[in-house]
Amino acid sequence: LVIITTPNDTHFSYSRQVLLAGRNCVVEKPFAINESEARELVQIAQTSGKVLSVFQNRRWDGDFLTLKALLRENALGHVVEIESRFDRYRASKKPNAWREDGTFPGSGVLFDLGAHLFDQIVDLMGVPEYVTGTVRNERQIAGAPDDSFLVVLDYPAKNFKAVCRAGMLVRDRPPRFTVLGTRGTFTKHGLDVQEDQLKSGIVPGDEAYGREAPACFGVLDAEVYPDVVFRGAVTTADGKYPDFYKNVAAAIRGRAGLAVTPEQAADVVRIIELAKRSSDERRSLAFACEEPLP
Repeated sequence: LVIITTPNDTHFSYSRQVLLAGRNCVVEKPFAINESEARELVQIAQTSGKVLSVFQNRRWDGDFLTLKALLRENALGHVVEIESRFDRYRASKKPNAWREDGTFPGSGVLFDLGAHLFDQIVDLMGVPEYVTGTVRNERQIAGAPDDSFLVVLDYPAKNFKAVCRAGMLVRDRPPRFTVLGTRGTFTKHGLDVQEDQLKSGIVPGDEAYGREAPACFGVLDAEVYPDVVFRGAVTTADGKYPDFYKNVAAAIRGRAGLAVTPEQAADVVRIIELAKRSSDERRSLAFACEEPLP
């Protein structure tokens, strides 16, 4: 297994070399910087019979695992909207950061954070029918790429939409998730703890790894029975980033299907490109409207 954690513009060429050399491959998100490259990698993986996956670790965030459990249990009834945000505050450009260099292919917040948010929605709901995007450089830094986006993934046939947002000028953080359903609402603040834990030396296997403090639990406000309303904290599931690699190992051994498939990863790249085109053209775009984007 070869793991690729290099700048975005190298993901296609390195993954292609790995697959053609007869090796299994995991590549950092985004899968590629355009859909045509992503679809080519899907084809090479299918032809070679090798396992190809994208490190979408945030499918194993504790808050997302909690949300998936609530949906499985129908705790909110029919869910009509999920607002998913990943915000930061940094008013100035980070020195020597290729992600903040507008001349660098695949830079910007849309590729960086959109890849996470869109993947989670695709995991829950499949691909959208329509994509509507507003992508901006709100800090107005010369030579910088986009640093903010608001993208709506619309599923009219399912009476559902996802509102995905990220920005670099959000000092007072709004909820990470706001989920609206016919029976109630789930609201969750704060980011998953695993990344900060790993930086501080807490690793998988430690008792505290992936575990969130009760003060950070999300709140469910829902009608659990007719005329019986519950409002209270929902214990956040433990985050489980190692489960991504457990799944990849099982797939390589032929014991499980991939959790994050290259086809899904290519769909996410398509959403990113449609969101940018939608913003440029100031109109909604159908996901199925065209051939793979160049």
